[in-house]
Amino acid sequence: MKIENTKAQMRKGVLEYCILSVLKDTDAYVAEILDTLKDAKLLVVEGTIYPLLTRLKNAGLLSYRWEESTSGPPRKYYGLTDTGQLFLTELTHTWDELQTAVQVVTTQKNKNHE
Repeated sequence: MKIENTKAQMRKGVLEYCILSVLKDTDAYVAEILDTLKDAKLLVVEGTIYPLLTRLKNAGLLSYRWEESTSGPPRKYYGLTDTGQLFLTELTHTWDELQTAVQVVTTQKNKNHE
């Protein structure tokens, strides 16, 4: 089993949550979303993010608007819908529970092996 495959699956599993979190306070266009994710060491490429944004939009969690740019073509800005805000709140609660559970299990395991 290759560790890189497992790491990629773990990242993929939290990507939706991270994208919604990036958009919780402000709208952003794809390059800004990618920069934020890359700054956090989540390696994501455009080919991965566009289908995900489309899926989130189709699920009613995101909306978008076009805005003129002074440095090129118009940009598509994504933002959370009211449904997206509620979904993010639930995901945050689930993430907190999961994080706590993993911490308990991994800490317990380490204590049992000491």
